[in-house]
Order: sequence, then C-alpha cells, then structure tokens
Amino acid sequence: MPLAKPISFKTIAIVGKHLAVGIAASLSELAQFLHGTGHEVVFEAETAKNTGLTAYSAMTPAEIGQHADVAIVVGGDGTMLGIARQLAPYGVPLIGINQGRLGFMTDIPIDRMMPVLQDMLSGKVESEHRSLLEGQVVRNGKTIFKALAFNDVVVSRGAGSGMIELRVEVDGHFMYNQRSDGLIVATPTGSTAYALSAGGPLLHPSLGGIGLVPIAPHALSNRPIVVPDSSEIVIEVISGRDSSVNFDMQSLASLAHHDRIFIRRSAHAIAFLHPEGWSYYDTLREKLHWNEYPSIEGRLK
Repeated sequence: MPLAKPISFKTIAIVGKHLAVGIAASLSELAQFLHGTGHEVVFEAETAKNTGLTAYSAMTPAEIGQHADVAIVVGGDGTMLGIARQLAPYGVPLIGINQGRLGFMTDIPIDRMMPVLQDMLSGKVESEHRSLLEGQVVRNGKTIFKALAFNDVVVSRGAGSGMIELRVEVDGHFMYNQRSDGLIVATPTGSTAYALSAGGPLLHPSLGGIGLVPIAPHALSNRPIVVPDSSEIVIEVISGRDSSVNFDMQSLASLAHHDRIFIRRSAHAIAFLHPEGWSYYDTLREKLHWNEYPSIEGRLK
C-alpha cells in the first residue's frame, strides 16, 4: 500500500552479498550515488570488511537498527533473509536489489537500481509488512535452541537415514502422526520458497496464515494445510536418526527423540519498501514465468 506520509531517509545502510562477483563495484556505485544525493551512508560491518569498502562508516546490524532509516540490501533472497531477521526487532524498512537469480524479496533489478531508487527516495514508494516465525527446541523441559524464521522452520531427517516420525499439535489439539522426510512450517513469504517445491500452496503476504507442508510423506493423505497465524504449533520427534530443525536454512539445531519444537508467529514484522505501482502478482508472474506460453508447435507435441 502507498505510505500514509513520506519517510525521511536521512541515514541509509547498505548490506551486500559480499561473495557475489562484481558486488564491490555495484556497492561502491550505490554508495556514491546515495552520498551525492545528500544521504548519510553506512555499510553493514561484514559487507564493508569483505568488500574492502572502508570509505564509509561500518555498523553492526544492531547499530544499523538503532541509527538507520532504511536498509538497502543488494544480493539474493538469502542475503535478505539473513539481515531481515537481525533488523526485525528495530523496525527498519528494507529495500531489495536483486543480485541473485530468483529474488522474490529482492525485487529491483540491479541494472535499474539507480533510477528506481531515485524515485523511491523522493517518496514514490509502497510499503508492506511481512510476518516472521519464532521457534524454540525444548528437551527434557529446557529450551536448548531458539531462533527467528522469515521463510520457514523445517524439521527434516538426516541425509543418510530413513523417514522420521513426527507428532504434530496445533493449539494443544492433536493433528496427526506423520512419517515423512520432514515437515515445513512456512510463513506466507516462505510459501514461494521450499514449501512451494514440496507442493505447498501460495499464500498472499497479507494473509494471516501459517502453512504446514509435508516433505515426501509416506501416506498420500498427509496433505498441506494452512492454519491461523495465531496458532501455536508443536512438533515432537517420535523416531528417526540424525534429524534436525532449520530456521530459513541458516540456523540449525540437531534433534533427539522426544524433542519438541514450539513454533508461533513472532511479535516482530518486516517492512518492505517497493517502487510505486509494485504488485505481488507481477512478482509471481515474472518469477514463476506465468507470462510465458509454449508455442503452438510446442503444445501439439
């Protein structure tokens, strides 16, 4: 939706996928452009360290959260996931520049970033909020691990082991025991990630829902289901070797039998800023190639 009032972007943080080829030149060009238009520019500390861009102040994510008015993330969705979780408690809005391949969250092409950013920084922006999940692993009554997830929380079997058995409860109600390769618990944002490849439904980001998507279930009757995002989901590991739980595939905890994973919507949310006229459906159409049709010859084969 369009912003109710213009945002003052005085201090702008830059976060980059520092291992990407040619990223240092793109980030330097971006910083010079922002500085030349009167903005104070800071770099996320690891980005500055790994690209050698030391002409500007470097800040940790916590410092960015306290001082920046907006963060521009240059990379792919993985880069966005990492910084989004860290900035979520501070309410810093994010702008995504796509240096990756797919980019559902980093939606501005890098070859158009200057003119698009010039319009956005002058106030031609639209804003949306995305929910996060928080989860904790409880073993013998004690919390041994906890983390946030922007896309999904995934409980999965070990690489060299067979299926795992999981018991799933929602708001204290037993749902099912499931034998499978694992279970994906996804936000609407995460519905276009791993959950989509596992056969889950697409959820519009404004929906208040959480998707539960089995990974290669033993019983075909174990189907994806969407529950209210006010729900508390509890997953207990009943059997299986070398199982683990991943948060956005970036935070990992090994699991033992009878470990319980408690998952609920986080109190924090992420604000994304998009160019004026942005549409979620345009993004789906482009990224999922809904606008591509086979030729008549192809359809007749």
